[in-house]
Amino acid sequence: METTGKQHWYVARTRTNQEYIIKAKLEALGVEHFLPEGFRTRETATGRERVRVPLIRGMIFIRTDKSTSFSLLNDHFLRMSYVKDIEGRHSLVVPDNQMAAFMRVVEVAATGIEVLNQDLRRGDRVRVIEGPLAGLEGELIRIRGHKRVVIRLEGVASIATSYIPGAFLEKIQ
Repeated sequence: METTGKQHWYVARTRTNQEYIIKAKLEALGVEHFLPEGFRTRETATGRERVRVPLIRGMIFIRTDKSTSFSLLNDHFLRMSYVKDIEGRHSLVVPDNQMAAFMRVVEVAATGIEVLNQDLRRGDRVRVIEGPLAGLEGELIRIRGHKRVVIRLEGVASIATSYIPGAFLEKIQ
């Protein structure tokens, strides 16, 4: 699918358990998208099995222009809706730098992140200086007594990395 205007990251809500169906349709249309995934262990009839699952149920991120975002709903009949901004007037747009940080954390630490939807207390702004997440900036918090860096997608969700040693962090002034 060809896009004509400036591209943005939009947040779309899917129907229950439809994330992979929407993902397949977006792939078929050639539309850039991101479905945050992680691994979970499930009990099956044959024993335990590690399976890939969406980290945020009912949500997929789509990078396209405004016209194409509407076309996906009206012309291609994708069964989803866009998350609205705080005022509720327009589709929520996630800034490219926030989306890049979010995708990086999910990619590097898919098994060691937690999705946090509640509002977090403000902490120090930090930068990771060592390890696979080096260069990542976020907010330092403690969860279950461990240091973690939180990346926020304003109006959508926050994610926390797995434990990061204090020596790997520097405070941003």
